[in-house]
Amino acid sequence: MNRTFLKALPAIVLTAAFAFTPALRAENRTIEVHAKRYAFVPDQITVKKGEPVTLVMYSDDVAHSLRIDGLNVNIKAMGGEKAEQTITPAQSGDYSGKCGVFCGSGHGRMAFTVHVVDK
Repeated sequence: MNRTFLKALPAIVLTAAFAFTPALRAENRTIEVHAKRYAFVPDQITVKKGEPVTLVMYSDDVAHSLRIDGLNVNIKAMGGEKAEQTITPAQSGDYSGKCGVFCGSGHGRMAFTVHVVDK
């Protein structure tokens, strides 16, 4: 075989793998969510099925978490800090979330919804 071809083969294989693998091509979308007594802002988001998205949660006052069981999300942050988790939703639908860390008398009102839509 031609030596030039053999030297170029790894680059060719990597280029082909990148070009035909959507997960490698997709740039992660980042969505910021602020948690504060007793709300998430925004309180609902829309994402596309099969596309990675990074949720960045800022806890603006006391410890909070964003827990979305149907998407295996559990982001916890202490007051004044942030935490993040990247997800790739596999199924379309609406997923309910809540604060998973008791943060005071209005804790139960902290609701969050993720709408996962087909591409």
